[in-house]
Amino acid sequence: MLHSIACLAVPQMAPFEFGVICEVFGIDRSEHGGPVFDFHVVAADPGTVSTKLGFDLVVHEGLDFARTADLVAVPAALIDQPVDERIAELLRDAVARGAWVLSVCSGAFMLGKAGVLDGRRATTHWMYTDRLAADFPDTEVDPDVLFVQDGKVVTGAGTAAGIDAALHIVRTELGASAANIIARRMVVPPQRDGGQSQFIQTPVTECRSDSFATITAWMLEHLDEDLTVDLLSRKALMSPRTFARRFRAETGTTPNAWLNRQRLLRAQQLLEESDLNLEEIARETGFGTAAVMRHHFVKVLQTTPTAYRRLFGVRVAS
Repeated sequence: MLHSIACLAVPQMAPFEFGVICEVFGIDRSEHGGPVFDFHVVAADPGTVSTKLGFDLVVHEGLDFARTADLVAVPAALIDQPVDERIAELLRDAVARGAWVLSVCSGAFMLGKAGVLDGRRATTHWMYTDRLAADFPDTEVDPDVLFVQDGKVVTGAGTAAGIDAALHIVRTELGASAANIIARRMVVPPQRDGGQSQFIQTPVTECRSDSFATITAWMLEHLDEDLTVDLLSRKALMSPRTFARRFRAETGTTPNAWLNRQRLLRAQQLLEESDLNLEEIARETGFGTAAVMRHHFVKVLQTTPTAYRRLFGVRVAS
């Protein structure tokens, strides 16, 4: 049963991510039928703890409570700072005794430095996923999801995804009703669709030669057409085989994969900025039908066009 929660306060932590943990687990919601947790903020050295935004917090408790807590939560902090060995030992012991361990955003680096991500799947903010994978090669890093649960170790992606990760633990231990009550009080969805890939702004791949810069620019202007390799190779004055080989060498991907990604980017833009319906957007971007476009959205962005528009679309005041 999930009851006792220890939130670690670490030097140079991010206040928002720290606040997410406090908000989900630290508030008495019993008047609405929600859970009440035995919540404590602890630090390796009680006293003043600095934050990334230049103000300090005063923490009164040491690590003793965390040694038996049902959940030990780690907020985001600077990724290059070393982990205090007392905290590293605490995290390893928590995993060994079967407690939940949660990190929010860059807090995953603290888990990695403690060794608890070795042989596990994990995630962090999309800006840091490559660094996490490089620093901890024994960890399988998923850059697209909002959170990952591997055993009882849960790593949340960037910033607000910490809410998703924390609510997931509540839902797993106490049921959907408890998670829904907390979410309703926080005015957030109890379970979001999709992953963090939908929030990543992907630029058009640069080409190293003028000839391919010209052809890719032309492709962007004709996304609504049937752009086969045969057609593109004729326009580039190459054989299809040579064109496909050189295109991959220039862009790092195949012509078809490049086109699908640019069509997705264009569709995202139209969903955000226009009032075209899904079928119109699918035709204009070259997907042909809304069903095909939906397939690519779910496969790459882990969300649907409708959900994406609801999240990012501009609402015009009447």
